[in-house]
Amino acid sequence: MRGVTMSEQPSIATIFPASLNAIPAQYRFAMPLCQTGYLIAGEIRHWAGPMQEVRSPVCLMDGEQPLPVVLGTVPLLSSDEALAALDAAVAAWDCGRGSWPTMTVAERIRHLEQFAWRMKEQRELVVKLLMWEIGKILPDAEKEFDRTVQYIIDTIDALKELDRAASRFTVEEGVIAQIRRAPLGVVLCMGPYNYPLNETFTTLIPALIMGNTVVFKPAKLGVLLLSPLLEAFRDCFPPGVVNTVYGDGSTVVGPLMQSGKVDCLAFIGSSRVADSLKQQHPKPHRLRSVLGLGAKNPAIILPDAELELTVNECLLGSLSFNGQRCTALKIIFVHEKIADDFLKRFVEAVDGLQPGLPWEAGVKITPLPVPGKPQQMADWIADACEKGARVLNQGGGSVHGTYCHPAVVYPVAPGSELYEHEQFGPVVPVVPYTDINEVISYIRDSCYGQQASIFGSDPQQLAELIDPLVHQVCRVNLNCQCQRGPDSFPFAGRKDSAEGTLSVSDALRVFSIRTLVAAKDQPVNKTILTDIVRNRRSSFLTTDFIF
Repeated sequence: MRGVTMSEQPSIATIFPASLNAIPAQYRFAMPLCQTGYLIAGEIRHWAGPMQEVRSPVCLMDGEQPLPVVLGTVPLLSSDEALAALDAAVAAWDCGRGSWPTMTVAERIRHLEQFAWRMKEQRELVVKLLMWEIGKILPDAEKEFDRTVQYIIDTIDALKELDRAASRFTVEEGVIAQIRRAPLGVVLCMGPYNYPLNETFTTLIPALIMGNTVVFKPAKLGVLLLSPLLEAFRDCFPPGVVNTVYGDGSTVVGPLMQSGKVDCLAFIGSSRVADSLKQQHPKPHRLRSVLGLGAKNPAIILPDAELELTVNECLLGSLSFNGQRCTALKIIFVHEKIADDFLKRFVEAVDGLQPGLPWEAGVKITPLPVPGKPQQMADWIADACEKGARVLNQGGGSVHGTYCHPAVVYPVAPGSELYEHEQFGPVVPVVPYTDINEVISYIRDSCYGQQASIFGSDPQQLAELIDPLVHQVCRVNLNCQCQRGPDSFPFAGRKDSAEGTLSVSDALRVFSIRTLVAAKDQPVNKTILTDIVRNRRSSFLTTDFIF
């Protein structure tokens, strides 16, 4: 390709230290951390059976061989323990008669406030475990923790607002009614490994605060970092309201779904797993699903795009947390007129990203937590190159243990893995185009429909792109990367990318259902309703205003 100069080979052989002593003491913790506890029916029980070893993406050098650090172990529970957790949640729900679902909104809020305070006490350890378990850099680990606490606070405020709007009676066509939101029942919450705290809690917290009871299975990675919160869950919620399950998904999750006792599935992960879980439920019309699934978010760079801004946003969008975000830019379409100039600048920017360990100052690219992921990325790059692409940055795609160096691959052709599928890693496929309809066709034919980013300056051309794109994706970003936040904005997806909408306020709605109590506008009914409200006989029928 004209105009692109390959950079010097980066040194990745020195990323990993020879011993733990080389890591600053403030970022270490007592290893191994052997978690035996799991929460069922308000009791932290201890498992004496098989355990799962937890390995870090951080390696130590054994001669020339990088070996992952063993962080600790977590329980490999059996189906018996999983079903016991489910039974505890079902009992706490008690067909909607349990103490939690019948509790007033104000009382549930007090429980969540107490939990937020208890959670803050564990910040230091949880942040360390975010770095060690999934390789998240220190600023991002701190941000994930703080954002999660803020999400709890924002959820409480949103529920207050929702409840205030419902704290009145409506009279229509001779019928008096109060319309509120009621919980769904038992919720199975399963979060993703890339945001094992924040995205898990964006379903767990609204499910709880709306009065549901929960069985909570942590992601396959990032399990240990939730162990410091077990006591807070136990102490801040009535028995059986929160129950935890650890272990192999096919062993512990399958029986939960097959029981038919799960009323709502909250899952963030792949569509393949989500489909499998839903198919196991014997009463599919009873099951409510809240799903955050895959995405292949495109960046569309128009000929008049401001290149400095575009390069910066595409760099952040494609390679923040090594590209392991559902909202990451997974493919870049650049007009052929500016492709050379864009790629020259973009490759230079990628080469400026510092690789290293999560706690090191200035580090942007870290080891990958998923076993086999670096080799998969190398294989997908090789596949693209066999179909006519090449790696533009020297050392792109190089693998050293759990580390994979970011790669800019161009021109990626249809039919290649990087063109068709979500890579979820530090590889940036770039595609040239001449006619914008080529890009529109790609997005239209894609099975994904989460977000897109457009970079350009002409309002008319941008408007002509916005109109078709909003019918294909749920968020169009102008001259900026794709992203989830702010949390007050709706977060959703079309096609295979999502079911349900998550935001602070939307999440309260997806984990509840509009329910009303109605009576004919007659004196006897007015007397009854007045007595119930005035004497606070019901937690549902109430005109209390929460400040």
